[in-house]
Amino acid sequence: MKANRSLTITSLGIAQTLAWASSYYLPAMLATSMARDLGISTPTVFLGFSLALVVSALLGPLAGKLIDRYGGRPVLAATSFVFAAGLAGLAMAQGPIGMMIAWAVLGVAMAAGLYEAAFAALVHLYGKDARGAITGITLFAGFASTVGWPLSAWLELEWGWRAACGVWAGLHLIVALPLNLLLPASPVTPAVQATPAADPATDITRAPASTQHPQRTAVLLAFVFAVTWFISTAMAAHLPRLLQVQGVPLATALLFAGLVGPAQVAGRLLEYGLLRNVHPLLSARVAGAMHTLGAMVFLAIGVPGGAVFTVLHGAGNGVLTIAKGTLPLVLFGVKDYGVRQGLLMVPARFAQALSPWLFGLALDSFGAGALWFSAALGALAFAALMALRDKAAGRP
Repeated sequence: MKANRSLTITSLGIAQTLAWASSYYLPAMLATSMARDLGISTPTVFLGFSLALVVSALLGPLAGKLIDRYGGRPVLAATSFVFAAGLAGLAMAQGPIGMMIAWAVLGVAMAAGLYEAAFAALVHLYGKDARGAITGITLFAGFASTVGWPLSAWLELEWGWRAACGVWAGLHLIVALPLNLLLPASPVTPAVQATPAADPATDITRAPASTQHPQRTAVLLAFVFAVTWFISTAMAAHLPRLLQVQGVPLATALLFAGLVGPAQVAGRLLEYGLLRNVHPLLSARVAGAMHTLGAMVFLAIGVPGGAVFTVLHGAGNGVLTIAKGTLPLVLFGVKDYGVRQGLLMVPARFAQALSPWLFGLALDSFGAGALWFSAALGALAFAALMALRDKAAGRP
């Protein structure tokens, strides 16, 4: 049983790495050459990416509902074909309309093929014991940018951006599809269904008694997820530039920015090890404060604080990624997890779509002062986490 669980985590983790690398991290490396060949501006390519995020936001609840009903294997396997179709569409696009249609198809795949769907698949399989598995797949996918950016850049340099998209499409069919098919089939009695003889005191399919105000809890969680995804996407798009406007030289800024990925993985390893027996709400509160704390250090002491800022931001973001899967589980229970997760992430997807543009405007208008904006948002997310209540986590 343990071996099967390890196989599930490994196969899904590798498939998630490929999915993130070929969608979320794709335009950073290919947008410039794609825009040049299609005769459009680079922002127009990123507008297509934003369209994909909006589509994924709208379809996320439906994807979660399908996983709740049928399990993760058929849904995630189907997304391998949709990812391949979207990437092939990008490779064959001859103008902005074809490109936008291809990004919309990729948005469908992202709705049912990234973390939220994977988390729902694991909860469907393991119920309340899914926390460790959720952490495990994020450890793999934490290296998506580490793998995706260099591979996309190399493919573009050697054969062009169209070939790069084609290779990613092929990898979804050759690698990701078999890995997603390795997921266990839905159990005969799924974790999302209650057994007639279940003790109401221990029935994990019921919303935990500590969630006395489910609507309030859902609003707070949706707000936290939206703010943290806004910050994460803003930093992914603008971190080197942000460091430079604060006075960090270009070479040093790139070095500091490179610390984010390892810090994310380190935070997830900490969650997997020392914090695995700590209530997810407590670890989320600590992680939620890290971006703001790092920003204050950076603003206070300047260039030397840049490394502190990037490490704290990365570590906090790594733990918060896991919290997006575990907090709805512990606060609401297993029943209808997939559709609830999809609904909670709708504001986050819209925030993510707007983030590069809005934070870019803040950088243009205020320079290093834009960091006060993200720090304030981080403080609001921390306050919302402190306002959440769960008896097992204690009161703030």
